Amino acid sequence: MMHKFDLAISYKWVYDEEFVQLIEDIFHRHGSTTFLIRNYNIDEVIDRVNRKELQFKAYLDRASDEDRAFEPISKLLQRQHCYLINPHNKVLKATDKSTMHKRLMKKKFRLPDTRLVPRYSQTQQLKLNEYDLTHLGSPFVIKPAVNSGGGEGVIRNAVSLQQIIDERTMHPNEKFLIQEKIKPRFFAGRRAWFRVLWAFNKAIPIWWDDQTHIYNIVTKKEIARFNLLPLLRITSKLARITKLDYFSTEIAVTKDHNFVMIDYVNDQCDMRLKSNHPDGVPNEVVAEFIERMRKKVLSF
Repeated sequence: MMHKFDLAISYKWVYDEEFVQLIEDIFHRHGSTTFLIRNYNIDEVIDRVNRKELQFKAYLDRASDEDRAFEPISKLLQRQHCYLINPHNKVLKATDKSTMHKRLMKKKFRLPDTRLVPRYSQTQQLKLNEYDLTHLGSPFVIKPAVNSGGGEGVIRNAVSLQQIIDERTMHPNEKFLIQEKIKPRFFAGRRAWFRVLWAFNKAIPIWWDDQTHIYNIVTKKEIARFNLLPLLRITSKLARITKLDYFSTEIAVTKDHNFVMIDYVNDQCDMRLKSNHPDGVPNEVVAEFIERMRKKVLSF
């Protein structure tokens, strides 16, 4: 007997539990069905899908980036014509910051002044000198091109060439972006720093203080008062390039009111709830994200 579900979900991060629970609550409230894939039932799911006992309309994978044991699920479901939300091949292209930097420069995005540094394992020679760093200013930012999710591995106040050399030798298989440090302007006492969530064809801007990591909702009045519509246009343009269903991007507004994209594409967005975590995402934003995902899934 075939059992059909609207959405299959896999996850590993303990803090994703509240997000997944809210997905299930909202889906079930509207009569949509969900199915959880965890470590304990991977083999069973593969077997039942192959036997045509299980079928999913869509799959939200928040596990395979941490655990390769989940990779066969995506490959199998893709062959079964299940819709993969943010398929792995698109994610890989979008989340390599070095590759994306080149693509975004060609598309005329406003980005921090940047020097791209290849892997130490590719070439030990560092074609970067103190003169280059003078142009970037001090302090500057050292950012891994791939392994920097949630700011991990980012040095925000670097001051010397030796720090770049040290990072390359400690992480020989990582590419790096060496960037100027952007200073935002202030809007009514707030740092003009934002995370914009792209949620299934809609851009949702959120205040995000880069120093405290506190989120707050951006109101329609604030969009008009502070002329923040470029946040929506920039993110929509980025979505057309990446072709991802969802991601977040980090944008700062300078004193000249230039909108500078700081962190290009984050595909595994942190969805901890503000009601449970001081630095969590506003509950209303997470709920809107889930509702937009539900409608997307039902459209298949």
